[in-house]
Amino acid sequence: MEIIKLHKLLIECDYKISTDTRKIIRKSIFFALKGKNFNGNHFANNAIKKGASYVVIDDKIEKKYDENLYIKVDNSLETLQNLAKYNRLQSHAKIIALTGSNGKTTTKELIKSVLEVKYNTISTDGNLNNHIGVPLTLLRIKPETQFAIIEMGANNLGEINFLTKLINPDYGYITNFGKAHLEGFKNIKGVIKGKTELYDWIIKSRKILIINSDDQVQQKYINKNSISFGKNENSNYHFENISKNYVGAKYNGINVITNLYGDYNFSNLCAAISIGLNFNIDINEISYKLKNFNLSINRSEYIEKKNKKIILDAYNANPTSMKSAIESFEKVEGNKIVILGDMYELGKYQKLEHEKIIEVCNSKKIDKCIFIGEIFYRLKNNISSNYFYKNKTDFFKNNNQIDETNILIKGSRGMKMEEIFKKIL
Repeated sequence: MEIIKLHKLLIECDYKISTDTRKIIRKSIFFALKGKNFNGNHFANNAIKKGASYVVIDDKIEKKYDENLYIKVDNSLETLQNLAKYNRLQSHAKIIALTGSNGKTTTKELIKSVLEVKYNTISTDGNLNNHIGVPLTLLRIKPETQFAIIEMGANNLGEINFLTKLINPDYGYITNFGKAHLEGFKNIKGVIKGKTELYDWIIKSRKILIINSDDQVQQKYINKNSISFGKNENSNYHFENISKNYVGAKYNGINVITNLYGDYNFSNLCAAISIGLNFNIDINEISYKLKNFNLSINRSEYIEKKNKKIILDAYNANPTSMKSAIESFEKVEGNKIVILGDMYELGKYQKLEHEKIIEVCNSKKIDKCIFIGEIFYRLKNNISSNYFYKNKTDFFKNNNQIDETNILIKGSRGMKMEEIFKKIL
């Protein structure tokens, strides 16, 4: 079927797409996608049974329903991507694409919160930021959509370039460059090269760059088609960091205070404010909206419970974000304990980067350091303030008492460090 005809069916289905029969959306188009351990074609009939209006398949299957409900294509994933690209090109919405090593999802949610004060705005759900998630976001763009903020993730070179071409953004922003996914990017130079594929495309296409002028790597990209922000007084939008217990920024004498934790969120906040100001949203309205901004679960959450003050940052971790979290946590008043889980996808840098995190912890004014996971355990040392456990089960068996008032819990997603918060308090 031609994409233009499939697009008419998308409109008929009110832009509803399903890819998982366990979460089928009634009157949607179901795309039968394939993976290493699954084949969506095997569930096409089930999708119709559960209420899908049409199914897009790329394998021969036994059709149990009306022939017109089945749309046979060469490749379901490529069709999903091509339909998404077509839908985006039919739209007049302004598209902001963002990527980076840390803070992508937080920044995306902050930008959305600001823009929806005045505009019909959509954004990536959660962190659905890959070659499947990005098309699903593009397919949610309707005629009334005015802004779409689309998050892009990558593990290897070339992936940001691919996603950027799919999105065809009007604006591009990179949160930062950190030691994330080193297994694929090889080193920090690879990270920078991979992430700046977005800026390279933006410049070539004569679109608009959004630049953190406090970032030395980003500074060299500032040009006549850029919007700059930061503590640097030469920025288009100049901010003062007024963060104390919570992250805050001052612009033109107006304070914007959030319930976010961590110095590393200052630039994320400034990016969102700058974008709002650029699109004529009053700073007072931005301040009022962000005062009540709530982060997604497990992302730099500040929780007070049973006389304890907990920073739960268990959604993900890499060496850069881990170090930043520890440095911010050191500034907290009172006695402190860090409970850190292994960091994944570091390749040959795995041992070195975990050693560095232990060194960072030991160099800070932190009363107790607990390291959990097989990688950390292999680096076990005899420093009295350090405790090492192979896994969470061992930790629960041997360490149930937390005397410290302030607690930082952080680790990679696969470590599920939020389980510690649930059990110790």
